[in-house]
Amino acid sequence: MSTKMSRFVAVAAASITIGLGAAYAAQPGGPGGPGGWHHDHFMQDMNKLHGELNLNADQEKQWQAALDTMKQNRETARANHKQMHEQMKSMQQQPILDLNALHDAHQKAAEQDHQLREQTMTAWLNFYNGLNDQQKTIVSTALKQHWAKMEARHEKMRQHWEHGKGAASAPAAAQ
Repeated sequence: MSTKMSRFVAVAAASITIGLGAAYAAQPGGPGGPGGWHHDHFMQDMNKLHGELNLNADQEKQWQAALDTMKQNRETARANHKQMHEQMKSMQQQPILDLNALHDAHQKAAEQDHQLREQTMTAWLNFYNGLNDQQKTIVSTALKQHWAKMEARHEKMRQHWEHGKGAASAPAAAQ
């Protein structure tokens, strides 16, 4: 297997936890406490996957390390987002916006977020690499189901958008 392909497979296999972890990290507080419905749904998915894997002691340590890294990075990303929001509010008080400073702040935040995602991904890949083939099959199956759900959601959103677009253009066409 080529290096590019094996890297792709490793990233794809870890993406269920990483993808869900990124979604978890991006969720603001809302109904149901920190993270709201998305947080609750994510944790249910993670707990279900965890229960299906039947981890040994070393794998459990890697799972917990990845989960802790993900949670810590989520909190850091949320704090960074809040700081960026406060900085933007402060900049709005200026009579002339400093777009260079805004761009620099945005770039810095994007770099920090990228580093946090990489840390989280590395932790989950370390966990995944410690699984046996049966456990990797369980993760792969969960990943494929997650992809199918995402595709269905995207299709539903696309149909909703196209329906709304058609309805919005109908009154214009009638005139």
